[in-house]
Amino acid sequence: MVHYPQRSRSSKGVTKVESRPTLVFITVATASRVSWLANEEVHSTLRDIWREADRWETGYYVVMPDHVHLFAWPGNIEHDLDEWVQYWKSLTTKRLGRSVRRWQGCSFHHTIRSFESAEAKRSYVLQNPVRRGLVERPEDWPFQGEIFRNREWW
Repeated sequence: MVHYPQRSRSSKGVTKVESRPTLVFITVATASRVSWLANEEVHSTLRDIWREADRWETGYYVVMPDHVHLFAWPGNIEHDLDEWVQYWKSLTTKRLGRSVRRWQGCSFHHTIRSFESAEAKRSYVLQNPVRRGLVERPEDWPFQGEIFRNREWW
């Protein structure tokens, strides 16, 4: 059996540290912040694509009208985070079949370094629809959920 060395970097800026699991907070926006994401068709499409993808796994997420917040960690195969984000953005656009639905060219990601940081980001994500005045309580926002549960963090 051939033994390959472990990668120390999953993506640009995402460093694996042996003493803690890798968890990344990601924000992806629409081009020009056009509001087209917060509807059942897009929500269902994103959930399906995130379930199918095995390179990174999606945990808690919130789909807002013009951006998406999510937590992700390396899945079955080590793969560049930026390529994975580009993959699901492209696949979402193709499945929805409308060229007016465009994504911003880049995404923002931040490596979570502690449980406290993860909880703070999670609270921020879940409160986002309330802060925007879309609902009164986080649990009332229909375009949120969790695809995979990362037992190492929550």
